Order: sequence, then C-alpha cells, then structure tokens
Amino acid sequence: MATITSTANFRPIALGPYEGMLERRADGTMILRSADKLGPSPARYTDPLIRWAAEKPQAPMVAQRDENGIWKYLSYGAALEQIQHLGQALLDRGLGPERPLMVLSENSIEHALMALAAMHVGIPYAPISPAYSLLSPSAERVRHAVELLTPGAVFAFDAARFSNAIELAVPADTELIFVQGSIEGRRNTRFEDLLKTAPTEQVAQAHAAVGVGTVAKFLFTSGSTKQPKAVVNTHGMMMSNQQMYLQCYPFLAEEPPVLVDWMPWHHTAAGNNNFGVILYHGGTLYIDEGKPTQDGMAETIRNLREVSSTIYYSVPKGLETLAHEMKRDTALRDRFFSRMRLIFPCGAALPGPLKQSIDELAIASCGARIPMTMGLGMTETAPFAISAHLPDWQAGVIGIPAPGVEVKLVPNGDKIEVRYRGPNITPGYWRQPELTQASFDEEGFFCSGDAARFIDDNAPERGLLFDGRIAEDFKLISGTWANVGALRLNAIAAGTPYIHDVVITGHDRGELGMLILLLPTAAALAPELAADVSLADIAGNAKVRAWAQALLDKLASTATGSSNRITRALIIAQPALMETGEMTDKGSINQRTMLKTRAALVEQLYADQPGPEVLIAHTKAQAT
Repeated sequence: MATITSTANFRPIALGPYEGMLERRADGTMILRSADKLGPSPARYTDPLIRWAAEKPQAPMVAQRDENGIWKYLSYGAALEQIQHLGQALLDRGLGPERPLMVLSENSIEHALMALAAMHVGIPYAPISPAYSLLSPSAERVRHAVELLTPGAVFAFDAARFSNAIELAVPADTELIFVQGSIEGRRNTRFEDLLKTAPTEQVAQAHAAVGVGTVAKFLFTSGSTKQPKAVVNTHGMMMSNQQMYLQCYPFLAEEPPVLVDWMPWHHTAAGNNNFGVILYHGGTLYIDEGKPTQDGMAETIRNLREVSSTIYYSVPKGLETLAHEMKRDTALRDRFFSRMRLIFPCGAALPGPLKQSIDELAIASCGARIPMTMGLGMTETAPFAISAHLPDWQAGVIGIPAPGVEVKLVPNGDKIEVRYRGPNITPGYWRQPELTQASFDEEGFFCSGDAARFIDDNAPERGLLFDGRIAEDFKLISGTWANVGALRLNAIAAGTPYIHDVVITGHDRGELGMLILLLPTAAALAPELAADVSLADIAGNAKVRAWAQALLDKLASTATGSSNRITRALIIAQPALMETGEMTDKGSINQRTMLKTRAALVEQLYADQPGPEVLIAHTKAQAT
C-alpha cells in the first residue's frame, strides 16, 4: 500500500539525462556508458576562483565561526588576492611535486587558502586525516605519509595540538607553518607572515604552466589492509569531475549553492566534490566544526539553525540525529528545508525508516519531499563516477556512469566487478609504480574491487545496484558464497535505529555470524540506563540483549538458506577505533580490519561451547 510520503511530490529541481548504453563483448565483459556526452571543463582547479573573483569579488566563498562564535567570511576577491601572496611564499621555498605541502589539521579558512595557493602555482597539497595525529600516540600513519611524500613544508592550525605527531613523524629540518603557537627547537613560520610575501610575476607564470595533467593533490586511501596509498589527483581529474556532476545536477547552475558541511577535506567526497561544487558554481561553504556523533551534532544543529543549505551531504548517522532533533524543533526543521534542493547520504546505506522520517519532516515543512540521490565513487575517481540522479532514493541503487566515464563490468565468480576509465580517473599511486600497475587492467580500466549488478537484467540501461566488495565476500566451509554487502544492509535495516553496523563472520566455518556495533541510541531500549552510559553497559544490559536476540531470530527465520542465514551474534562492548583502522572518521566500518582486530571475539562466537555473551538464533524450524 502506498504511503503519504511515497506519493507526495518532490520539490522540483533540474536533473540531467538518465540514459545508459550497454556494449556486450564476446568475452563476457560489458561496457556501460552514459548517453550524455561530457562537456568541456577548466584546465586548472583555481580557474573558477579567478572567474568569480572578477565577476563577484565581494561574494562569500568560505565562512567559519571565530573564537566568539561569529561567522567570519572569506570573499572570492580576498581569496584570490591572498593566494597570490601565499603562492609566492611557497614558490620561494622550492615546493613542488617532490616537496609538496602537507596539511595535518582540520578544515579552516587558512587550510583552504594554503591548499588553493599551492594548487594555483602547481604545487601539490596533501591533507592528512587529523585522526592520524590526534588519536594515534605513535603517529605511525603520519610518519608513513611523510616518508612517502617528503613534504617541503607542513601546515597545522595549532602547534600544540599537533606537536606530538610532528615531533615523531616530521623531520627536524622541515619547515612548520602555524596559525597559532610554535614548537620549540623547530623551524616555525607564522601563517600571517606568509601573507606578507609580495607576489611577483613568478606566480602568474607558475599558474600558466599548470595543466590538466598537473598533480593538484595527494589523497590517502584508508589503508584497510596495508599502509595507506597516496592517490594522485590531477587538475584535470577534479575539473572534469565537476563538469560531470553539473551535467547530472544542472540545477547547480541556477543559483550559487550553499553548504553547511562538516565532512573533512582529506576525504575525496568533501575535499574534491563538496568544496569543488562551491568553487565551480560560485557558492558559499560554511565550515561546520561539528561531527555526526552524539556530542558533535550539537554544533552541527547550531549551524543549521542559522544557515539554510541548498544541498546537504552527510552520513546516515548524522541524518538520523538531525531528523530526531527536527521532530521536536519545528524552527530547525523549517530552516533546514527552506532552501534545500538535494540531500545526498554519504558513505553507508540509508535505512528505509530514516528516509521515510526525512520525507515526512520535509512534507510537514514545505509540502514536498526533497530529492535524495546516491551514487558510487572512490578516491581514485575524484570521486564522482556512477550516479543515480533520480529524485527518489532507492536502497542499493547507484545508477549509470557519469558523462565521460566508461564502466567495465567484469564477471568475477558469482559477482561482477566494476572498473573505470575516463578523465576523472587517477593516473596512479605516488611513488608506488607496482601498486599502480596492479590496479589497472590491460585496457587501462581502474580495477575498483567494488561489485555491482543490474537493476533489471532485461533493461540494463536502467543502471546498477551496489553488490558489495569483491574482497569482502567469503565461502562457508560448505563452499557456499556469502554476500557480505547484502547481509550487512539487511541486518542494519532490521536493527534501525539502534545499530551502527555489523561485521559478518563465517569464513571457512559452517554458519554465518555477526558482531553487532550499537549506536548510543540503543540505550533507549532500557529506560533505566543513564544518558551518559558507556557502550559496554549498553551492550551488557539484559533488555538490550533481549532486543538483539529478537533481531537475530528475525533475521534467521526470514533467511532462505545457509548463504544468508545468520545464526549467532555477539554485541561488541568496545567501540570501533579509528587509530587501528577499524573505522574511518566518516563512521564507516572496515569489515576486514575488524575481523583481524577482533579475532578473539570471532573465536568466542564459534566456540564449541559458547559463553552466555553469544546469542544463538532460535528459528521456528529449530523450535519444532
């Protein structure tokens, strides 16, 4: 039966053509393309900045709260002027591809200026996850990045916060640039002193020498199984990617976009796509210093009460907290939806009940649903590659290739691997030629490791569904394959709103199991628990365990065979850690890493005589 939300109209926005073309080959591979041809794009990342600085110099490009909570704005004209000074200062220091600029700290106006200045004059910049510095006492991944890139200078907003990582990982002779503070005994330079450098003709000459193949930045992969790799991002990759995005979402050209965005710039989704959307279309980015956590969402909600975004990017965890707050705060709800034209869930599956909740809130506020779309990409694709630019988000649907992208579909066992070729694809990994060679096939397609299947085998032009990762799937001891992606999505949807994620177990064993990672919201299952209760106390609560048992029973009873029947579960009492690679700072869980770091829990799960902490499914078949 259709619900009110499923039949309500969407707020009108212009979306691009949605038509795929499939080429079938004799060897069983297939090439999927968009029927929409890719248009031209600027050669350099800062070319749009030059345009907007000329056309509307006073328009705000980036905004951030100051120490008093007041929004501080950087205009397009001021940004272009300041990057001339900073670019000269970086050129004076001999920075370049072999000695790039490394940034350790979070998003800030100064971070944006340093990045734009470097790219403007052909110097690559490398943003490093702040978690590598702040959450790891050994700073191992910072050290790895420094050794791989050999930066000519390292920038951080605050010296004190990043001093440990710098002392452990950055060579003593490397220049350090800070907005605040200094580190005794090191080569310190104040950001404000760089701004005093007078630009010369060298800046214009360096900018003119930048082309589509010039390295713009190095973005590090998550490093789930090995040390992170430095993905080369060229100017041409990022600019062609913005043109692809525009052709799928032409409404972006109708009015300058406004983003309130917490997502970190060391991730391709934010650093390339979100910041790029603003730059390409002359919009404004409000830096949100909140995070999609129980504590961090307070700052996000404060910002959304003041600023109306036209597009909102966030992970489901953040959307869930926001939806909960909007249900009790109609002023926040109405401010959020007043100008909203697109919501884009990032990084993880969006539970159906959460989507319905957002639709209901939008209808109550503005009388229409807000288009909600999805896609598939990665750091190596800059990131936009496959797009479901249809107004009605559907679970698992990733869509058709973006204009200009060729997607090669290669049978791999019982799955189909996704491979990419196009102007937005990385040329490879910096200073790791053997990894680069192994990542491309004989036709030059990048091998993603992602799997997909057709929405409709009889109408492949309708596009693709995400089908997990090739490497995540495994066989039970019976030889039956387990589709980890589908199992996870099913379990998370059934456990909404109390489950963050699940880790599927069972490789070379007789049956499937799962490790359950709860959200703090699971405390609501036991009203006697305090508001600030620990995850361990939630996991051990009898009512929470009873809920988890009922969830396991439901999943097992609705399964169709051993390949999708989860028969045992264990609630994880300790949160996933970013330091060990179990979780990214977007909140995504790495299955393979969790299976290694929590190997002892997996053994408990499959013990001959499991302890009381292990939940065993009770299905109707077993009961009879």
